[in-house]
Amino acid sequence: MSLLVVGLSHRSAPVSVLERAALHADAQVKLLQDTVAAEPATEAAVLATCNRIELYADVDKFHAGVAELSTLLARHSGVGLDELTPYLYVHYEDRAVHHLFSVACGLDSMVVGEGQILGQIKDSLARAQELHTAGRLLNDLFQQALRVGKRAHSETGIDRAGQSLVTFGLEQLALGAEVSDWARGKKALVIGAGSMSSLAAATLARVGVAEIVVANRTAERAERLAEILNESGDVVARAVPMGSVSDELTRADVVVSCTGATGLVLTAEAVAAGRGLDTQPGVGGGLSRFGSGAAQTARLPAEHGTDENCPLDLAPLQATPGFSVLGEAAVAGMAASELEQHAAWVDNAPRPQGAVAPVDPVGEADVIAALAATAAALGRVPERRRPEPVAEIPRPTPSLFLLDLAMPRDIDAAVHRLGGVRLVDIESLAEASADAPMAADVDQVRRIVADEVAAFGAALRAAHITPTVVALRTMAADVVANEIARLDGRLPGLDDKQRGEITQTVRRVVDKLLHAPTVRVKQLAAEPGGAGYADALRTLFDLDPETVAAVSRAEDSTTDEKDRGSS
Repeated sequence: MSLLVVGLSHRSAPVSVLERAALHADAQVKLLQDTVAAEPATEAAVLATCNRIELYADVDKFHAGVAELSTLLARHSGVGLDELTPYLYVHYEDRAVHHLFSVACGLDSMVVGEGQILGQIKDSLARAQELHTAGRLLNDLFQQALRVGKRAHSETGIDRAGQSLVTFGLEQLALGAEVSDWARGKKALVIGAGSMSSLAAATLARVGVAEIVVANRTAERAERLAEILNESGDVVARAVPMGSVSDELTRADVVVSCTGATGLVLTAEAVAAGRGLDTQPGVGGGLSRFGSGAAQTARLPAEHGTDENCPLDLAPLQATPGFSVLGEAAVAGMAASELEQHAAWVDNAPRPQGAVAPVDPVGEADVIAALAATAAALGRVPERRRPEPVAEIPRPTPSLFLLDLAMPRDIDAAVHRLGGVRLVDIESLAEASADAPMAADVDQVRRIVADEVAAFGAALRAAHITPTVVALRTMAADVVANEIARLDGRLPGLDDKQRGEITQTVRRVVDKLLHAPTVRVKQLAAEPGGAGYADALRTLFDLDPETVAAVSRAEDSTTDEKDRGSS
């Protein structure tokens, strides 16, 4: 077995990196094709979800395989290899099997125990089968992972430990209230009609929303989902084109979005316009230019003073309580060279007088110095998802609740600055799930995974030696046939009964001589480190490597036919 997985997930990488590395459907197809075309890999499968991107492959060389798979992930994700590498993890052979089985059981999910990962693994296998990039190893691995996941959910209480990402997201929107009480009577807009959006719509119907509107680029899928929801009798549902989303925003109480779009589906400006909200900064909400998602250079609030000697153009901006031009939010988006000039100016800048919140110039200068180091590495300071902590400002009670389950994100993160709007997305879900308690059943699931990994490894190692055993028995049968033919030439007077008795006797002798070593070698091969027994058997009996390879190809062909027939 030479199974290798290279990937990144919410456990290894920040959401901002996952978002940039997300692979749309066409990119996944091209990644699979390029992987099997690469020299170290013979099989490949991609598992891409909202919080993980993993590339599985059967490779003949470990180090070359890691380098090639890492390079391919970087190339197809669009994230530079140097930037991506610190967030990648690598698992090999039994550790790779253990990882996938844990993923299938929900142990590695953002919400521990969630079951929708099984459907995503099934889709991943189906895609690899359709593209003929999954051979015997990955077919067996992914099908067994599905069985292990189902076993974990049926034999343990792991379902009590976790829930779907949708349910967890709705709980975060409800802010501690019972989801059914919070959702009762609300009108919901679901953007997208894929598996996650369908789950979201079904969950919303179950918890008691009054109406669900489904918007999707493909009208037929939206109409089909609405039809299914109406047939359930739990909710009134209808389908609308994507162009109607802005109109539906005026009526919706809850919006759930999960599409495969590569750009924003809902901008902060669109949400503000749809709800009639002010997009100017100020107390009580509004959209600041610092949360708009564009790279902007901070401007200096008038009451904080200006300095004609400052090397940057720091024009006045309406003040926000607690905001400091010397702070991190003020320099978000600056290029490294600008940041260095700004940091130098900070050391000699006039100290603000009468500011709403006091400024610690030493502390602020330290922050900017640290940011300068980051900027030197990245070329610019990345924008912050949220502004700096400010003095508490009263916010209106939310009247619009947004749940963004897409990766990359569908909804502009800047909408959290709008008064009366609450946004929960993958990033905030990751933060919330970090504090979620683990269930006692998790230990039982881990034991199941450990047992299944051992069994799978033993079966795989035993299967590895089977072609060699078959080739040995084929060689023995050929030897018997040749000797019987030679005997016929030397004893032409033998009748059929005599010839049959002699043939059976010789075959029994050969079978008895081979029985014990072949059974024992299968047992030994199933143990860790047992792969070498196949090589020893081929050497001892001088078996033709091409004969062994032909048996393997025949078995793989039979397996492929079975897999295609069952998919």
